Formats: sequence, structure tokens, C-alpha cells
Amino acid sequence: MHRATRRRLTLATALVVATTAAVAVTTPAGAFDSKEQARKAIQGGQAKNVILLIGDGMGDSEITLARDYTVGAAGRLNMDRFPLTGAYTTYAVHADGTPDYVTDSAASGTGWATGVKTVNGRISKTPGTDKPVPTLLELAQRNGYATGDVTTAELTDATPAVLAAHATDRSCQGPADMAKCPSDTIAAGGPGSIAEQEVGHKVDVLLGGGKQRFDQTITQGRYQGRTVTQQARELGYQVVTDDASLKAAKAGRPVLGLFAPGNVPTEWTGKAAAVGGTAPQRCVTANPDRPASTPSLADSAATAIRLLEAKQQANHSKKGFFLQIEGASIDKQDHAADPCGQIGETAAFDRAVKVARDYAAKHPDTLVVTTADHGHTSQIVPLEATPPGQSATLVTDEGGQLKVNYSTNTPGQSQEHTGTEVRIAAQGPLAYRVLGVTDQTDLFTTVREALRLR
Repeated sequence: MHRATRRRLTLATALVVATTAAVAVTTPAGAFDSKEQARKAIQGGQAKNVILLIGDGMGDSEITLARDYTVGAAGRLNMDRFPLTGAYTTYAVHADGTPDYVTDSAASGTGWATGVKTVNGRISKTPGTDKPVPTLLELAQRNGYATGDVTTAELTDATPAVLAAHATDRSCQGPADMAKCPSDTIAAGGPGSIAEQEVGHKVDVLLGGGKQRFDQTITQGRYQGRTVTQQARELGYQVVTDDASLKAAKAGRPVLGLFAPGNVPTEWTGKAAAVGGTAPQRCVTANPDRPASTPSLADSAATAIRLLEAKQQANHSKKGFFLQIEGASIDKQDHAADPCGQIGETAAFDRAVKVARDYAAKHPDTLVVTTADHGHTSQIVPLEATPPGQSATLVTDEGGQLKVNYSTNTPGQSQEHTGTEVRIAAQGPLAYRVLGVTDQTDLFTTVREALRLR
């Protein structure tokens, strides 16, 4: 072991011992021995696989709200059970490099995907010169790893896009959406729209919504006159559109899953927050606008892992895979001041976290990281509070009442992101690197070092 590596491990071990010494061995919910789990997590070395889980807009308030509602204040979600937890900063930058204190998903995702901070709205390109920067997924492909990108948003939305595309503006999702990216058009010598780039990269597994973008007709270049979906098929993709066809997908050929025209419909519904509050309500754990054939995020995650692992086994590769999984509509329902939709999507994301952790339990050479791209607006407030914004009262699964408030914008307008640091937690090789307060760009370095990407 290198001297520098020993030094990092010694420091990390000392930190964990110090920070866990005062922690109770079991939580009120009867959770694990935190000190023992932390000791096991202090390891260096190379990871064979990395699973990165992003809860979009999932700040501490959003996690706490989902925990309180679903498992109770003293309960623990799957994402609460990681042995090592820290926080990271999320700010973007202006074109001159000065801080922009509240990030969007494009700039924040670019931070962990490339190690470079950029301006809001930009996808894996530099802030001032608008030049593409290599991403973790591109580096993983170059180094022989299988790759996957799973989301409940449109596949061309910011968080999935940062791994497999470079765009001046996040709005340039399909061939018909290129107004803000003139230099990225194929006619100008650019890579084309985000959808074209994602399939052009031949990512092994692409699963999410956004069928409308891939149904657009390409107007320039080699695939002119064809839709992006047709481009994908010509490149060898299996195109699947529901749970049954996803489960039938075979390893060895890339898979493009398009499960909705736009964003994948939420799992839960309920009354949105309102000025003056709402009557106490229970969330409806169903959505009539979500087809029964829509795979859950957990099912998509499990299938992606199966396909990626099988590909590498078939190729007799000693390399594993890099997979990003996003619970996107935590953010989108936060914007809409919809607490039930938001909680349901957080719960769905948490089930995907369990899939990843269950896999890692059998494959300890897997680094699993869960975090968020930025904070968001929802806040749990006292029942007697009369906030000036929109609020709703929920009746939790443990029978209590909980009031959630949305006040980062004028009622009726989209609620806003916040500039707070957010949680990052991990297990597996190099998991100790999430301890303390780091930055989103440090996550890029952690994954790159774990997989030895060059």
C-alpha cells in the first residue's frame, strides 16, 4: 500500500472512531451497529462497480418528510442506513468563475460528472469558454466498463444528460430543440442534440421517459430524415417501452427504455399545498395517470444491474460497471408544491437504494453512493404555524399530523431550489471520501479513483 493511501486511511479511521464514539449502538428503530459498519466501510482499493444514486432536489427536509410520513420519526429509510455520511456543497459558477450560490441540475450534475463547475443550464461544458469536458461515463467506457443511466425524468433532462452529452443549454434535448445551442448543431460541426448524443455514445442501458424527444426527426448529418429512435435501432439498441419488454431485454446489445412521452408519471397523488393550508389528508398511493405497465425505479435499477453485469460476464471482462440512477420527480413535485407526489417519489427512490445496497452486500467491491444535486423548498413546520406561502397538512403512517410548507416563491409559481449543502452517503471502496464537508466536484474524483479511470 502506498504511504499516501495509508495516511488517508489512518486519518479516515481516526475520524470515524471520533465521530462515532458518542453514537448509540442501535437507533430507536433497532438499526445496525454504526461503529462496526463504519469500521468495515473504511477501505481503500479499487471498486469493480460504482452505483451512483441521485435524489433530485432531495435535501434533508425532503428526506425527513418522507421518513416521518412512511416509517415514522424514529424509523429509518434505506438511505439512512449507509455506514458513512457527510455533506457536500452545491453552488454553480458564473461565466467568470465567481460563485452562483443556487445551482440548477445541469450545473450541479456537471460538477460530479466532470469535476468542473459550470454555469446554470449548461451540460458538461466549461463556464466561460463553453468547451466539452470528459464525463465519468465517457471515461468509464474508455476504460472498458459497462455503463448505464436510469431516471424517472426524460432521459434528455439535465441529470441523466450530464453523463452522456455536452450542450450549451439544457433545453437542447431533441433535434427540434436546438434554438439555444447553435454551435452544437451537426451542421455547425457540433455533436447534435442531447438525445442524439446519448444514443450515439452507445450507453449500454438508458432507461427513463422522454419518448417525445427520441421521436423527433433528425435534420442534419448521417441520420438525417430518421427519428432518434430509428438512429438507436440502427446502432443496435433494443428499444423497450414497458415493464414486460424491459424484463425481456437481452444482455449484449444496448437497451433504450422509453416509458413515457415526457417524465415518468409519479407513483403517488394527493392534494397540492395551498395558501392557508389544507385539511389533513392521507396520500393516495396510486396514480390513475400512471400505466400499470410502467416499471418502478427499483425494477429499472435491478434490470440495469442485471444487464450490465451480464454484459461484462459474457465478454469475460474483469471490469465491472458504472451506473447512475436518478429519482427525478422529488424535485419536480417540490417545484409543484405537491407533498404527496414528492413523498411517493422519495419512497420510490429509497426502494432503488435498497436494490443497490442489496447488490453491494453480495458484491462488496461495489461502491454505492447516494446524494442529491441540490436542496429544495419543502419545510416541516409546526401545526400552529400560518406560513405566508402554500402549506398542506398530512396524516402520517404512524397516525400523527405533519404540516409542510412551500414558500420559496410566490404561490402559484414554481417553487425554487435552495443553496444549502446536501447529504452524501456511501459504502464500499473509497466510501470514506464522503466524510466531512466536501464539494460536488470531489465526487467526480472519488468515482474516478475508485474505478481507476484514466
